[in-house]
Amino acid sequence: MNRTLLGFIRKELIQSLRDPRMKFLLFVVPCVQMTLFGVAVSNEVKNIRLAAIYDSKDYVMRDIYQRAIAGKWFLPADPSTEQDPFKLIQSGKADAVLIAPPGGLTRGIGRGNAPIQLLADATNVLQGQAVENYLKIIIAQVVKDDLKISSPPPPIQFDLRVLYNPSLETAIFMVPGVMCTLMVMTTMMLAMVAIVREKEMGTFETLISAPVSRAEVIYGKTIPYVILGMSNLPLVLSVAIFIFHVPMRGSLLVLCLAAFVFICTCVAMGTLISTFCKNQQQASLASFLFMFPAMMFSGLMFPLENMPPAIKWIAYLDPLAHYMGLLRNIMLKGGGFNYVVLHVSVLAVMALVCILVSFRRFHTTLQ
Repeated sequence: MNRTLLGFIRKELIQSLRDPRMKFLLFVVPCVQMTLFGVAVSNEVKNIRLAAIYDSKDYVMRDIYQRAIAGKWFLPADPSTEQDPFKLIQSGKADAVLIAPPGGLTRGIGRGNAPIQLLADATNVLQGQAVENYLKIIIAQVVKDDLKISSPPPPIQFDLRVLYNPSLETAIFMVPGVMCTLMVMTTMMLAMVAIVREKEMGTFETLISAPVSRAEVIYGKTIPYVILGMSNLPLVLSVAIFIFHVPMRGSLLVLCLAAFVFICTCVAMGTLISTFCKNQQQASLASFLFMFPAMMFSGLMFPLENMPPAIKWIAYLDPLAHYMGLLRNIMLKGGGFNYVVLHVSVLAVMALVCILVSFRRFHTTLQ
């Protein structure tokens, strides 16, 4: 091999691995991510919050519900005095609700007319499809074991009502997630690379020699990307609504407020990460190592309910998970007040913490 080429290769390897932080990013972080994803990411839909509305004497309905909870797929919904099944799902207290017929399922079987209704939240398409299949299996097993009936037609008529995405279109589920990802790429990454490029090119000397404060430097380098991010919102929102026909059931003003807080959070995180990077190579690698787990833990492709509790807490630290939930809740459900306030507040706290830490790490003097 050409000795000059070998010299270049050796030089690049030495330069890349000279910094201990690069060694950590290249060799340690991927191993940690593989371990987390191997445990957390799963296509199997489980931990579905199920509620049931029935009389205590309706033993067949009770058996269906108890078998569902006893399995690995369902969890009991949050205890509540709310008896309106639609409001249970709209408020986020339940992912699915089983409703017994008037007079109870047990009496209905005796009369030969036993329709059981299931309301399912289909903002997550994978979950909406799985709930019906799971409950059909459980009901068939109850009919066989309790009623000793194994031949068709079954005495229980299963009636499914899918909420928020009746046609189970994948685009309605995926497009809000893509919107979230695009907004991150146009805010956090650009802000991070722009600040690191100033360091690498040495133009920070000009900023430092100028009569400016730390706050002026940070705000001057971050506010433009907040403006750029907000200017992208009408474009991506128009594409989602008019091309992919994603419904807009909530308030546009609330959606814009949530987007503004999320963009501020992304820019603040990009600024914070840039304080740890010395050059654009480190910034690019750091942005990739942030984006990949952030997307996996956001709920874009895999339901967050699938994750084990020991790992699920990581999703609560992911700004993409909060904003993606806000997009789907506002656009598809209409935006519940408690849900919106909770997740917008979490994003605001994240932004504040990142800005405060950035101020402490950011210096207007050469190091």
